[in-house]
Amino acid sequence: QVQLVESGGGLVQPGGSLRLSCVVSGTFFSVSTTGWYRQGPGKERELVATITTGGTTNYADSVKDRFTISRDNAKNTVYLQMNSLKPEDTAVYYCNADIRRDSNSDYAFYWGQGTQVTVSS
Repeated sequence: QVQLVESGGGLVQPGGSLRLSCVVSGTFFSVSTTGWYRQGPGKERELVATITTGGTTNYADSVKDRFTISRDNAKNTVYLQMNSLKPEDTAVYYCNADIRRDSNSDYAFYWGQGTQVTVSS
């Protein structure tokens, strides 16, 4: 069974910073692209950032130059450093990973349970 567990969310003032972590655990063969998505109140889930195993990153325009995604392949962990946070960044943040369960299976998307980030004074 594969699990993605996020941590690091919370309440922060505008202009503040948070660091989210997501650990991939369980039995699997390999982890490909990982990423962070978010869903704000009354909004659709949207891409925040992704990172490949080789370290190539992709960001939503709304978070470029403020958020940084990184990963530690040895620890099966992906991070999201969020700086200069704005009220509009308030959302539930979800970790996502493209995982291959074994050498005979295809890659499939897995999701974490989400962690709440609230930006408010």
